[in-house]
Amino acid sequence: MTAFFRIIKFALQDIFRNFSLSFMTVIILILMLLSVNILVVLNVLTDKAISSVKEQIDVSVYFSYDASEEKIKEVKDYVGSFPEVNEIIYLDRDEVLLQFKEQYKNNPDILASLEELGENPLGPTMIIKTKETKDYQKITQALDIPEYESIIESKTFGDTEKAINRIQNITDQVEKFAYMASILFAVISFFIIFNTVRATIYSQRIEITIKKLVGASNWFVRGPYIIEALIFSLISLGISYFLVMIGIYIIDPYIAIIFSESNILTNYYNSNIILLLGIQFGGVFLLAMFSCLLAMRKQLKA
Repeated sequence: MTAFFRIIKFALQDIFRNFSLSFMTVIILILMLLSVNILVVLNVLTDKAISSVKEQIDVSVYFSYDASEEKIKEVKDYVGSFPEVNEIIYLDRDEVLLQFKEQYKNNPDILASLEELGENPLGPTMIIKTKETKDYQKITQALDIPEYESIIESKTFGDTEKAINRIQNITDQVEKFAYMASILFAVISFFIIFNTVRATIYSQRIEITIKKLVGASNWFVRGPYIIEALIFSLISLGISYFLVMIGIYIIDPYIAIIFSESNILTNYYNSNIILLLGIQFGGVFLLAMFSCLLAMRKQLKA
């Protein structure tokens, strides 16, 4: 136990004795953690954006105005039998007419033309939402059968299909970017920390040699640097988390305007705080400790 407290004492002495190098190490770790959190935020916002677009994607089936209710119900039951279908919204002719008037309420010419007809020229509409975006193509193809040609005037899916392809491309690109950026940050952090620790060890090479001459084990010499790695990790994690929460507090209101939902990032971090801090602390501590131990191999002949 006495040896452990002596290791902590040596670690604190090293930190304050080489304050500039210690400060540099902490700053590097903070920048790395901030970079990781930027990737987390980008991933959350990308998932939210994709989810929002998916919620707006549907297949609209427009029936002819003289289609019978019995035949429309048959189509509705047919579509509903597919396990991929999540929701079916049916609008009768009157509801479609009301929506049309609301959409063109600021265009008196169109409304006047509608009044001149003297009757409702619009047919019912069926809006189909599937569980996965990839299932829309299957549903539209399923409706391309001869018995429904006479009552289905059109189906709108062309634009949404392009949107789905864009979503898939965005998802793939973001995942590739996040993966490559994570590797890049880890490699850069490793080399910077490694060189910083090597510089620290070099400045203390005489002290390390004296400790070994008086019988200190390699682990007793390594101990202070491992404790330093732990202290650096805790300090950098605390500061980076504080900065991240300030940043989230600032940008969350602007994100709420875009997605019409408040506290998206705040709620995500609050829900996953233990996991996020645990993974980041484990990653930065292992990186710092591994860099320390590897940097000491030459000096300790271990």
